[in-house]
Amino acid sequence: MTEHQPLTLYLAAPRGFCAGVDRAVKIVEMALEKWGPPVYVRHEIVHNRYVVDGLREMGAVFVEDLADCPGDRPVIFSAHGVPKAVPAEAARREMVYVDATCPLVSKVHIEAERHHANGLQMIMIGHAGHPETEGTMGQLPEGEVLLVETVEDVAHVAVRDPERLAFVTQTTLSVDDTAEIVAALQARFPKIVGPHKEDICYATTNRQEAVKAMAPKIDAMLVIGAPNSSNSKRLVEVGRRAGCGYAQLVQRATDIDWRALEGAKAVGITAGASAPEVLVDEVIDAFRDRYDVTVERVETAVERVEFKVPRVLREPV
Repeated sequence: MTEHQPLTLYLAAPRGFCAGVDRAVKIVEMALEKWGPPVYVRHEIVHNRYVVDGLREMGAVFVEDLADCPGDRPVIFSAHGVPKAVPAEAARREMVYVDATCPLVSKVHIEAERHHANGLQMIMIGHAGHPETEGTMGQLPEGEVLLVETVEDVAHVAVRDPERLAFVTQTTLSVDDTAEIVAALQARFPKIVGPHKEDICYATTNRQEAVKAMAPKIDAMLVIGAPNSSNSKRLVEVGRRAGCGYAQLVQRATDIDWRALEGAKAVGITAGASAPEVLVDEVIDAFRDRYDVTVERVETAVERVEFKVPRVLREPV
């Protein structure tokens, strides 16, 4: 039998599920328990195929549009948030609906509405087409929220009144990239109003900090997460920028490109905020099959955040 090469796996902590994802998944499970299947979910509850497939097996039906939901079954809105028109339409149709929007995304929605009420036009730093960005922009009337994705966009954004502006951000962005965009906004619009506290959520920030701490120790890094998960893709970028020569996004252990890892003595592993720990274990087991593995943790923060599920799910039928 051939002897396995020694390899150190550095495990980032924190990693994986955040409190908002944990709450959203729980909401679907409790809705299925309360009302029985099928329960409809508008958009993937969180961006992770393994999680979505597991809920689908339990009786959740995922749709992209409220029009695809029958009026007599409960519908859940995903953790990313929805435009205001969606719950308004659900109420018009007298549907039972549960909002699983992450409370930290809801905080951004409230912020945007407050600035709008004060007569300020909003600039949102985010990714076009991402459901969270669409949900936040959809809190206000058309034209009241302008999207910028890059520093270059800031130079060209056409505002109504440069003296009366505020900005919000998507919660899952790169902390460093966003700081550059904010600096560009403040340079061009000195009177722009920012959030009291950073919109990028604690979980995104913590996971990026753990990757930065891990990067100098490793030859390669794997981020467990989905290709449509914003915070997972940002972890890959943060790893590369922190000097990790090979940083790759994988959904499952079967996606690992072992040839790319040849010669590596130390590999870092982290997981996006919607990736469950079972997938991390699966990846570690795959390494144990091929290497003589030593596991070390790189811990930069301890998370104790918990969010309550909506009251409707805690009440008896």
